[in-house]
Amino acid sequence: MRERGGVNRRRPVQSQGRVLPWLQAAGLCLLLWLAAIPSLSAQDGPPPLRDYAIDVWTSRNGLPHNSLRDIAQTPEGHLWFATWEGLVRYNGLDFTVFDRSTRPGLRDNGVGALYVDHAGNLWISDSRGNVTRRGSDGQWRVWEHQPGTPQVLIQAMQMDSHRRLWLLYEGKGIGSLDPDGRIAYTPPAADVPMAMSFTKMVVDAQDRVWVGTLDGLVVRDNDGVLRRAPESFGLGRGLVWPYRAPDGVMWIVAGERIYRMQDGVPELQHRLPGQMHMTAMLQDRHGDLWLGTENQGLLRLSRHGLERLPAGLSLPGGRVVSLREDAEGSIWVGANGGLYRLRETLFSSYTERDGLSGDYVRTVYEDRQRQMWIGSASGLDRMDADGRFHAIALRNQGGKPPSVLSLAQDRAGDLWVGTFGDGVFRVGAQGRVLRTYGTADGLPGGNIRAMSVDRDGGVWAGTQKGVVRIDARGVAVPTVPGMPSGLITALAHDAEGNLWIGTIEGIRVLRGNRVQAIDLERMGGGRSVFGFQQIGDAMWVSTDRGLYRWQNGRLARVGLEQGMPVDTVFQLVPDRVGNVWISSNRGVLRTDMAMLNDVADGRAPHIDVEHYNEIDGMANSQANGSSGPSAILRQDGTFWVVTAGGLSTVDPLRLQRFRERLAPPAVIENVQVDGTPLHWQGNDYNRIPGGKRLSVSYVGLSYLLSERIRYRTRLEGLDSGWIERGQQRSVEFIGLPPGDYTLHVSAAHPGGAWSDSEAVWAFTVEPFLWQRRSVQVIASLLLLAGLVALYRYLINRYKASNIRLARRVNEATRDLQAQTMHLQALNEEKTALAERLAVQAEAFERQAREDALTGLANRRAFDEALARDFARSQRSRHPMCLVVLDIDHFKEVNDRHSHSVGDVVLVEVARLIASACRDSDMPARTGGEEFALLLNDTRLDEAAQVCARLRGLFHDHPDWAGVAGLTVTFSAGLVELDAADRTPMLLYQRADRALYRAKSEGRDRTAIG
Repeated sequence: MRERGGVNRRRPVQSQGRVLPWLQAAGLCLLLWLAAIPSLSAQDGPPPLRDYAIDVWTSRNGLPHNSLRDIAQTPEGHLWFATWEGLVRYNGLDFTVFDRSTRPGLRDNGVGALYVDHAGNLWISDSRGNVTRRGSDGQWRVWEHQPGTPQVLIQAMQMDSHRRLWLLYEGKGIGSLDPDGRIAYTPPAADVPMAMSFTKMVVDAQDRVWVGTLDGLVVRDNDGVLRRAPESFGLGRGLVWPYRAPDGVMWIVAGERIYRMQDGVPELQHRLPGQMHMTAMLQDRHGDLWLGTENQGLLRLSRHGLERLPAGLSLPGGRVVSLREDAEGSIWVGANGGLYRLRETLFSSYTERDGLSGDYVRTVYEDRQRQMWIGSASGLDRMDADGRFHAIALRNQGGKPPSVLSLAQDRAGDLWVGTFGDGVFRVGAQGRVLRTYGTADGLPGGNIRAMSVDRDGGVWAGTQKGVVRIDARGVAVPTVPGMPSGLITALAHDAEGNLWIGTIEGIRVLRGNRVQAIDLERMGGGRSVFGFQQIGDAMWVSTDRGLYRWQNGRLARVGLEQGMPVDTVFQLVPDRVGNVWISSNRGVLRTDMAMLNDVADGRAPHIDVEHYNEIDGMANSQANGSSGPSAILRQDGTFWVVTAGGLSTVDPLRLQRFRERLAPPAVIENVQVDGTPLHWQGNDYNRIPGGKRLSVSYVGLSYLLSERIRYRTRLEGLDSGWIERGQQRSVEFIGLPPGDYTLHVSAAHPGGAWSDSEAVWAFTVEPFLWQRRSVQVIASLLLLAGLVALYRYLINRYKASNIRLARRVNEATRDLQAQTMHLQALNEEKTALAERLAVQAEAFERQAREDALTGLANRRAFDEALARDFARSQRSRHPMCLVVLDIDHFKEVNDRHSHSVGDVVLVEVARLIASACRDSDMPARTGGEEFALLLNDTRLDEAAQVCARLRGLFHDHPDWAGVAGLTVTFSAGLVELDAADRTPMLLYQRADRALYRAKSEGRDRTAIG
């Protein structure tokens, strides 16, 4: 055994004579070059382990079981997990389980191992010794346990160069599945510790099979004999197991030691004291080693040294059983307690776990000495060059750390700290408090959300009652007219020394001894101002209605209407490579400075924005604002932003690497015809009956931004071009015409290029029976023959019909003549009947409006006339009178002389009333012995004369109804229309009351109402 590397190994430094000064000079130049481009070196290789984002899945998230024995990825991009409750396929969004209950399914739910061969086939072993293969074409085949082979869990599978699949039976040795389908198995010798086999087996480049056990390493050489590894390897007994990296290099883990096989001999590479139970290993694309342990989680050996995951993470516990790096570089970890994934993110974050006093960070500042100061709701921290945080001993009057809202550095290098309700602290470079300013010093009480230092060294502070200036003489309140007196949310000095003041009511600019007000509300409705950023001769303003730009006395805006995804933005920060970073309540936005100016100038209608949040590594998607500064660009070019969950940072130079990641390959997940699943893979399954509803589901196989993937489809044979589907993951076609079609599906990350790896499915829509070519030809021939037969039949029929037609014409002529005469008689009869009906209708109309006994108008006709004349009199203001009269003691006439005499009396009364009326008047019998008289264009006195004349006619009439001595009188009520009579009914009621008054006063008289 040869040693190579290891943490305990040291190499002596030898003198190189005259070469040493040259090397020292070269090394100094190299160090200076690296110092000049710190960000460039920072972006090479993976970040520290603490900067990885971690996602966790358990049975609560769709896994059928929390113990994951193996992980594999097939060439199209699907991830596969082996569990005790079946095989699981994952597409980045959904888990699909295959077990004994599914079709296709497994012979047993307990899956032991997974293996993907060079052809893209997925091999699956189970706990009963069965082996299943899922082909790249979606076809499943099973090799069931055979007599003579162990019916136990197959712990691992590997394939050699002869396409033999080697099987590791738990505690029973190894066997192989030959390409012809035969399973070969030979029980191990008694001196080989296969009864204590571990879950790891590899096949090396020479087709030797290496097996790990709890009692040393076992190897099957090309002679076919299974024996212990040579003692000369020095691996010892105990847990020893092999691992073959993607580059073909073989590693051996033996206790706390990690060896690399070199020329057939293991060389010690690392010794990890205390890590005695390593259970899984992975070499990633960067060459770093990931190590899973029995109960100490996940480790990594990289350029950053031996790293552990940060403490306090709620990760699945127990043994790390399997490790897998996917095609996008994420590390998947299968443990006894669940599945978790480590992914490199664009952003890195710092929280209380890293030493911050609090996670609710409000402000961040880099001083001229490149020290970082972080203010939070739990106090003030300083971040040193080594990345460690130190709490600054600030205390308010209650002895507690103040909530820090704003930071600024004066010309002397002192740090000024604005707080929530505890005034302003002046802090020295080493963190010692030099002085505190409060209400006793003239500082208004409340919050200090912004501060800025002027050219003379004065510190301007924004309070809840306006702006103050603090210098060696103390606190002073400016008296310039127009200065704001309310809450100040942002402050900044521009290149000319003018002070920009942000309030909840717009912007004020202090220019010497005058104040300029800039109205934002007239353009987009902006009111609250959260930050200023001068870029060139333009001042950019962050507000509750997007971004505003003040340039050369003109205001421009970029907001929701121009493509900003949010209204409220807190701080705009340009970096050194042309990007603009914008903090908001919903994450960090990134766009291009040139594009931002184009939209503000009106040269472009819409701005393209990339949106970052927790999935990109931010501690919290809620970036904080209304404090300052809430986001900065450090001198090393990195962007820092405060959030509600910690402090987040991004190196813009790493952005291009993330934006250039490969587009996700698209795959078709399932096909349904009228809701029934179709096994669509293979040439035998691409014929669809005509007239059916075809539904195709697809997915882009990315595991970084799965829910953000965009899709587009193109159906050859129907679509002329690509159709963008947004984030829609299925497409449906109904009633496709018969023919050949090819469906193309492409996917893309947000803002990224479309994938060249399209999902393609060719299928044929079969025609209906009547649409098939052969059926159409036969039908055409039959139609032609039928037409010929029909033609001949029609000719013969035509000749016969001519004879019949002549005969029928003669008969029809005679019938028509007879019918004409009959119709003339009917017409005469109809005319006579119409005349009789007209007479009857006239009689019925008269009966409907006349009183049958007296011939006067009845109540219905009288009411219509009253309504008509009432309206006319009101419009024309002509007088109108109404008389309502009643025959006195008429009941006695009926009782004493009979009803027939009474009817004669009523007729004579009607005749007298009619004789007393003019043509324009309307007499009517309104019921029984009651009559009414409507007098148009008649004043009250004239109407009274009519009533008197009528009474005279009654008195002069002798022997009523031919009965000697019978006299008849009447009582009447007379009224004239006036303004109080709003309706005809009110007028009638007033006349009726006058009638009753006449009766009560003795009858035979007229009472005027």
